[in-house]
Amino acid sequence: MLNSVILIGRLTKDPELRYTPNGIAVSTFNLAVNRNFTNKQGQKEADFINIVAWRNTAELVAKYLTKGSMIAVEGRIQTRNYDNNEGKRVYVTEVVADNVRFLETRKDGSYASETSFAVSDNRPADKDDPFAGGGGPIDISDDDLPF
Repeated sequence: MLNSVILIGRLTKDPELRYTPNGIAVSTFNLAVNRNFTNKQGQKEADFINIVAWRNTAELVAKYLTKGSMIAVEGRIQTRNYDNNEGKRVYVTEVVADNVRFLETRKDGSYASETSFAVSDNRPADKDDPFAGGGGPIDISDDDLPF
């Protein structure tokens, strides 16, 4: 079985950072993801997806991301339910972020930090990744290209 999601979109508001009673960081935010088609008026529509990040990912997301930031999220869909104050059962569907990639520089033109471009609690950093470390220019010669 497979439960895997990849989303690219923009934050609709600043992330909320909270801590569990055990001191574990959890950040929640909403991601606006455009649909691949337009409506009858020729306008793009968007879906607004609830995202939850935990631990180090939660802290870095809350520290560096703001409303309008474009990010990519890798994760899994999770459903849960609870009874609200009125005794009604409420169902929640959200994406639990395993990996968050920051796709833009900050508004002041600086990079958030070298480690913030790929934030993940589940995977070790790949030291051989040529795209890690800040998005600077990559030295590619014509001999490296397959065409």
